[in-house]
Amino acid sequence: MAAPAPPAQPWLALARTVRFGDTDAAGVMHFHQLLRWCHEAYEESLERFGIEAGIVFPGATAAAPAPAVALPIVHGRADYRRPLRTGERLAIALEPRRLDPGCFEVVYGFSRQGEPVAEGLTRHQAITTAGPQRCALPEAIQRWLEASSLSGQVRPL
Repeated sequence: MAAPAPPAQPWLALARTVRFGDTDAAGVMHFHQLLRWCHEAYEESLERFGIEAGIVFPGATAAAPAPAVALPIVHGRADYRRPLRTGERLAIALEPRRLDPGCFEVVYGFSRQGEPVAEGLTRHQAITTAGPQRCALPEAIQRWLEASSLSGQVRPL
């Protein structure tokens, strides 16, 4: 699968530097880091768009009530194209897409100086926190998905 095209929206274009703690004894990024980076990019994208962590993530803040809907990852994938080493600066392009009223996925394209180096994917299913049963996506996530799919500039909340 090819890396997504660079997005126009600022909440979908992020950056990351490979840190020493991200690498293994050979000095190459350890395999599990990519999925962690995907989730952190997802969180940062929501934050930049204007969605507070407490609205989406249970236990995010002590003062916020637990959200009625959780969005667990039900599928994840990480594909490596090139080794990633300490100090390298990576661009991360997010491409969220709704799959059905209660499910969405995000493709994460990682590139170094314009060259694709890795790709990740997370698929999220909305479930009620009381049940748990499948349900519709929260309104804030629906707005983020809709705004992310528009080709023109959209202002974050």
